[in-house]
Amino acid sequence: MRCTLFSLVVLVVLSGCHAPGRAGHAEMALDTCKRITNAFRGFHHDSFPEGFWTCQDGVLRSIPGQRMDLITREKYEDFDFELDYKLTPGANSGIFIGVSEATTETYWSGPEMQINDDLINPDGKTPNTSSGALYDLIAPNESKHVNPTGQYNHAGVLSRRGHVEYWLNGAKILEYDWDSPAMRALINQSKFKDAPYFMKDRNGYIGLQSEGDEVWFRNIRLRRL
Repeated sequence: MRCTLFSLVVLVVLSGCHAPGRAGHAEMALDTCKRITNAFRGFHHDSFPEGFWTCQDGVLRSIPGQRMDLITREKYEDFDFELDYKLTPGANSGIFIGVSEATTETYWSGPEMQINDDLINPDGKTPNTSSGALYDLIAPNESKHVNPTGQYNHAGVLSRRGHVEYWLNGAKILEYDWDSPAMRALINQSKFKDAPYFMKDRNGYIGLQSEGDEVWFRNIRLRRL
């Protein structure tokens, strides 16, 4: 809706007109360790998994050799999620959305934005499992740019009314519609075809994957839409 100067004055008084991008919930900046550990817990656990993940000075880090994915304590359906991540050589991780705890692993329910060291990790050899991909389903487009391993990248996932976008270092690298026939056809041709909970419900947990590699996350921001 466009607001003229006159209608803007009237509608603001009536609380019926909002500035673009300001409607909905306030942004949650997870910029301290207290906020991070209060926002996330271990998958199938009630608390933040000390010994698997650690946090220092507002930077979240997965402990090498330990494997337990993190999920948000609340469920999200329409949201804007972004963070910076940094990998060690050969490392792999990911961002999940729509996660359910009805499964044994996060990836059997939640689609993953792949985070990967494409130069060393074998997943980098296949476009739809490379960094930025919707894992095993859709490869990122030609706008993809990944900074050298050991440097931070900025990643984001935007989910709104069933339309999902993946962003990497300022570029939209992939988009899909959750319930579209095209998406369902891709699933039926993938490793997830026999996973009954995969992409079943958009209203789920947001997850960060731990594959036993050392990965850092910072500047985590989350806003309901």
